[in-house]
Formats: sequence, C-alpha cells, structure tokens
Amino acid sequence: MTQLINDTGFAADDWTHGFCAAGAANDCRALDLPSDAQPEEVQLQPSIEMIRIDFPSSADGRGFTIARALRLRGYTGRLRAKGHVIADQYAMARRAGFDEVEVNDEIAARQPADQWQFRANWQEHNYQSRLRG
Repeated sequence: MTQLINDTGFAADDWTHGFCAAGAANDCRALDLPSDAQPEEVQLQPSIEMIRIDFPSSADGRGFTIARALRLRGYTGRLRAKGHVIADQYAMARRAGFDEVEVNDEIAARQPADQWQFRANWQEHNYQSRLRG
C-alpha cells in the first residue's frame, strides 16, 4: 500500500485511471517515468493529465530535475513524486513543481502527517525568499 501526501498532509488518492510507460498510446492519461528519464524526450500530449516520477532512493535527486524541466516546458497537469521521498524533501519537491508525493506505508509510518505538514509552508520558508526580504 501507499500513502499520498499534499499540502494538507496525508490525503486519499483520487486517481483511478492507472499509469502508462513513456511512449504509450495516445489515449494514455498518466505517465509513469523512471528516475533516468530524459525530460526533453517526454512527449507532452494534451491527453496527459498526470505524470508520476520515480524516486528509487531519497539520495537520488534526478526526479526534482525532471519535474522542473517538465514545468519549464509548459506541463501544467499533476506531477507526483513516487518512492523514497522523505518529509525533509517535501518543500524541495513542491518548489521543483510536484503537486503531491506518494510514499510506501513504511515511510508514512516513520514520518507521520505532522512532519509533512511542518514543511507544507514551502513558499515562504526558503533561502531565496529570505534574501528578497
């Protein structure tokens, strides 16, 4: 089982349409990307409503780069980080462009909702905003 996290804490997963691998048919509504995907090669079809990016390890930050690159290319749908993301990385995930994080039950048990919510105010508490004053 998995747990979905957004700015309100633990949330119910309302996505019921499944995921396709990159390069799937045009009727695919959600893509599942590996951490080594090349964001410039992802075909951003109008039918794509969600992209889920894998994090095989909390020390692997390639997913943040992929998310940021997809947003810079104009992707406006849902972006979900999946895998080994920890609460300390939530603010970074949101700043990179992710809307939500999906973790396994083991991570959710070790890091309850209050630890994620503590980092939900990601727009105000960052280095750049402190520099701007």
